Amino acid sequence: MYYTYVLQSSTDKRFYTGSTQDLKRRLEQHNRGQVDSTRDRRPFTLIYYEGCLDRDDAVRREKYLKSLQ
Repeated sequence: MYYTYVLQSSTDKRFYTGSTQDLKRRLEQHNRGQVDSTRDRRPFTLIYYEGCLDRDDAVRREKYLKSLQ
């Protein structure tokens, strides 16, 4: 299963949307500073996620959610 997720930065209150196969590991990576695009905005809170059937569905949903921001 794949996941599309939305994080909120506690630093600047902005959102980050992504997709992954391992949601718990990916959230830990964001909060440890192991993701270049979010390193300076830590810590993050998971505010939304949804399960997707496959990677293509997760990426499609991620792009849709990003288009709403």
